[in-house]
Amino acid sequence: MSHLLSLLLFLAAVTLVGAFGAMFEPGPWYAALNKPAWTPPGWVFGPVWTVLYVLIAVAGWLVWRAEGMGAALAAWIVQLVFNGAWSFAMFGAHQIGLAMIISLMLWLAIVAFMVLALPASRTAVLLFLPYLAWVSYATLLNIRIWQLN
Repeated sequence: MSHLLSLLLFLAAVTLVGAFGAMFEPGPWYAALNKPAWTPPGWVFGPVWTVLYVLIAVAGWLVWRAEGMGAALAAWIVQLVFNGAWSFAMFGAHQIGLAMIISLMLWLAIVAFMVLALPASRTAVLLFLPYLAWVSYATLLNIRIWQLN
């Protein structure tokens, strides 16, 4: 398979997860929740996630190209599943506590990917740093929203 085609497949996989998550909009339920003052405005999420999804896809693709990286790829898939599951739990099922647990699991899966991918691609790990930072922030936000509600 060509490098371009395989990269496009990784981008497609991540886009599917993003599209799944986008099916569950915050809506009036989320607007009515008590949130900390440091909650970002809604318009921030689209651009942030667009950039992050591209970084996630490229990082996964870089590791996929390396030999013997099955465990890292498994962690990449797991983080993608948790990524999509969070949107459903929070905005689809309105389960703040479950979303918080999923967010913590997502954070762990991101760290696992970074540790497992490091021998194959330092670039993939660096591409995941903004994702780790955003999910760290989002997890703290999720915890605080859970506490306030």
